[in-house]
Amino acid sequence: MERSAQIERRIVKIKQALADLGDMRPGSLSTQTRSWGGQYCQLSYTHLGKGRTEYVPQERLNTVRQQLANHNKFKDLVQEWVALAIEFCKLKATQDQRP
Repeated sequence: MERSAQIERRIVKIKQALADLGDMRPGSLSTQTRSWGGQYCQLSYTHLGKGRTEYVPQERLNTVRQQLANHNKFKDLVQEWVALAIEFCKLKATQDQRP
């Protein structure tokens, strides 16, 4: 019974962390080199089955990095939530089977 309560508390914390995340976007940043010289940053991602790339101006680089970090945190939190939900359902099933 105590493990169930721990799981429920952690899920509440995960939900709050998800609500607090802020702007996010998937993808990765890379530095590209122009054939005539110079470099620029490019964001690459896949959304709804379509690959996309976007030029990222230098002044937006920190913002985009934070959005990418938020998206990675989002994925980690959701993965943890699903794992805990599975464990919670299994615990409930075993408790329901007890006489």
